[in-house]
Amino acid sequence: MTGDFTIHPDIALASTLPARFYADPLVLAAQRERVFARSWQLIADTDSVKVPGQVNPVTMLDGMLDEPILLTRDHSDRLHCMSNVCTHRGTILCAGAGHEKSLICRYHGRRFDLDGQCKHMPEFEQVKGFPSPTDHLPKVEHGLFGKFIFASLDPAFALDELLAEMGARIGWLPLHQFAFDAARSRDYLVHANWALYCDNYLEGFHIPFVHASLNEAIDYGSYTTELYRWSSLQLGLAKGGEEAFDLPAGSPDVGKRVAAYYFWLFPNTMLNFYPWGCSVNVVQPLGVDRTRVSFRTYVWRPEKLDRGAGAVGGLDRVEREDEAVVEAVQRGTRSRLYERGRYSPTREQGVHHFHRMLAAALGRG
Repeated sequence: MTGDFTIHPDIALASTLPARFYADPLVLAAQRERVFARSWQLIADTDSVKVPGQVNPVTMLDGMLDEPILLTRDHSDRLHCMSNVCTHRGTILCAGAGHEKSLICRYHGRRFDLDGQCKHMPEFEQVKGFPSPTDHLPKVEHGLFGKFIFASLDPAFALDELLAEMGARIGWLPLHQFAFDAARSRDYLVHANWALYCDNYLEGFHIPFVHASLNEAIDYGSYTTELYRWSSLQLGLAKGGEEAFDLPAGSPDVGKRVAAYYFWLFPNTMLNFYPWGCSVNVVQPLGVDRTRVSFRTYVWRPEKLDRGAGAVGGLDRVEREDEAVVEAVQRGTRSRLYERGRYSPTREQGVHHFHRMLAAALGRG
């Protein structure tokens, strides 16, 4: 039993998730199937399977789901996402990225086309009804946002429902021109629960108290949070002469000096858009008090990299400041004298929204 984590729908009356949520291994185990296996995960970008014949094995949500999947682009230039486990005896089918004419299992030689269809198996001439549908590689639901590839094992909702508001807001950005920058990408290990990390991300309340440099770049007084069904947006406006987007005429934000669009996608993905490009953050639970956060940097306008709220050098500092405070919260939630808190109706709408979504997911049978 994981317990009752009901959150009152009225933020003015609600209390936060109880401390046990962030420390109980049974709660985390329930999240594996009820939250993560039913959500959409950002797994790669289209540059990893850019040309026909290219294959790219990916582990979906390493450390939590640990699901081996395979991205391929077949010889008709169609993108596929499927299981990377051979349907004969269950070995990993494709060990590394590369270019292939077909997929051949190194264990017993079973052969698949790049769309996952089983085509041949040595010593199977006497097997009746072979190949059957269960001999093909299971398909994995997937879709694109620009060049970003999302996939889900058992989606609780359509990908369009997750991405619609983000597309309407920043769809004018030429995401296919955003280039991955490995030198500016890295992983952080945070000694705290993954949900605490998301809690912290979902409110700007702490900015004046924790992030002095960021507070100098954005106007805290005009910082707003917008809630959607499966996502939320925090809109940061630039102070004074700080860097801001050149918005097109069709943008709903024309007239505002937008420094950053901070999009959160349920449950653990952040896409932060700055005038220079995008910082993708994938939050990967490794244990009740251990989380890996993967920062993936995609550069569009390199001349703007070191300016404003999204200055790449400053992002590392902001991340380290966030790590320190989130790890302190993890320690604090272990206290016998703390159970749960209350929300600020003006500053913690995103956290309340997130907690209600988690409570609803865990309340499913």
